Amino acid sequence: MLDAAGARDAVDVLEELDGMATDVEEQAPEPEQPHTIDVPGLLAEHLKATEVSEIPEALRGGRTIRRGQGYSVRVTAPLALHQATLGQCAALAGDGSTLAGRKAYRTYADRIAAAMGKE
Repeated sequence: MLDAAGARDAVDVLEELDGMATDVEEQAPEPEQPHTIDVPGLLAEHLKATEVSEIPEALRGGRTIRRGQGYSVRVTAPLALHQATLGQCAALAGDGSTLAGRKAYRTYADRIAAAMGKE
C-alpha cells in the first residue's frame, strides 16, 4: 500500500531537503566583528541629533573618556556602523567648518582606516 501511494519516495525527498537546508546555512554571511574605536567628542555631540537610530544608540552604549580639555566616546560596533557614522559627520569636514571639526573628522577617519587595515 505504501508503494502504491508513493510514500516510500517521500524518504528520498526528505533526504534531499535535509541537504538543501545545510547548503543554505553555509551560505549565510558571518556577522561582522565589532571594532572598538574612539569617537572624538565634537563628532559625538554632532551625532546626537542624527536620524539614523543605530548611531545614537551606539554612542549611548559607549564609554566617555576624558582627554585634556575634551573627551572621546569609546564605541564598540561593526565597521559598517563606524563608516556610516563618519558619513554623517561629513559636514564637519567641509568648507566653512572649524579647524577643530576638520581635525576631529580626520582623526576619526584615520582610526577607522587603521581598523580596516587590521582586518
